[in-house]
Amino acid sequence: MIAIEKMTDAEFDAVAFDLLKRELGVDGLARFLRLHRSGRGDYTRDREEWQRGISVDEIAESIRLRRAEE
Repeated sequence: MIAIEKMTDAEFDAVAFDLLKRELGVDGLARFLRLHRSGRGDYTRDREEWQRGISVDEIAESIRLRRAEE
């Protein structure tokens, strides 16, 4: 298995789903997904709050730094 820190998000999802399915069964996995994937709160309002005061240049620099880490 690939080390967790080297997995892509898609690879990590697949491993996590397999683990949950093995340990909880199909019904348990479905329940977990229903509870944890449905989302809560007001994403639009929350996004506006955490993005307040961030410039386009800062966002672009953040993207560049993340891509350099990959």
